Amino acid sequence: MNKAINWFTTFLSLFIGINVSGQQVSSASNKSLLWSISGHNLKKPSFLFGTIHLICIDDYLWTPKMKECLNKSDNVCFELNLADPSVMAQVAIGLVDSSGKNLEDYFTQDQFKLLKKYINDSLGINISLFNKMKPIALQSIFSSSGLNCTNPTSYEDSIMKTAQASGKQISGLEDPEEQIAALEKIPIDSVVVQLMDELQNNQKSDSEYNKLIAAYKSQDLPLLYQLITTSSEPGDELGVLLEDRNKKWISRMSNKMNQSSVFFAVGAGHLWGDTGVITLLRKAGYTVKPLK
Repeated sequence: MNKAINWFTTFLSLFIGINVSGQQVSSASNKSLLWSISGHNLKKPSFLFGTIHLICIDDYLWTPKMKECLNKSDNVCFELNLADPSVMAQVAIGLVDSSGKNLEDYFTQDQFKLLKKYINDSLGINISLFNKMKPIALQSIFSSSGLNCTNPTSYEDSIMKTAQASGKQISGLEDPEEQIAALEKIPIDSVVVQLMDELQNNQKSDSEYNKLIAAYKSQDLPLLYQLITTSSEPGDELGVLLEDRNKKWISRMSNKMNQSSVFFAVGAGHLWGDTGVITLLRKAGYTVKPLK
């Protein structure tokens, strides 16, 4: 079930393309994945951390400051409550196609033949296992295709285990229904086009992914955001979906921070930009500062 969560969040948080303007330039003060949130009558500071949902263990970045802030927080909050098995089950069910169509029905014969060969050659899996899944479920394969390791790790899993071991409450910023609804707004034709483009340009995708990882490891949020927003665009609607989600999160984050110190861990693609979580929190009256 955890893989279903990672499929969806990796796609929405890191591989969507949106049009932005007036971006801030990269500077030393902006090079951080970890930010403190204070002011606005908060009794204790909270923290905002940008994740990559799947990453090779050799590229996994976890500094003493990140560990310290997680330990100092009372609770942990992800995009979804990953500690709740029913939440993960709902997302997995949401990836199942209930329209009566099979996966093959969304592709031409030549496209599906190419797709079938790729999945078999790269994963050793028969495509029939995906027969009842929506095309967007295949993003699970393509979003991790740039990983040059057999056992990738997950920031969410690691943070969750630490939180559970110390008895911290775990929550989410969204319900599964909201993320499924977001998926439903993405035109299937756009998803198919992107899947085929990534399949046919696999070498280019690997190069872009390596740049993304390098920017992440250097904690360069502006560069990371630039790489994300100039990636291939599966549909203009995705810009609105990302912006709407960020805006929706602010009031929910406020409610949680008013009650306790929270360690928010969300996809790094949500943090930067004119409609990123950092900017929106500042506009809401909070002081948001990078931590090293």
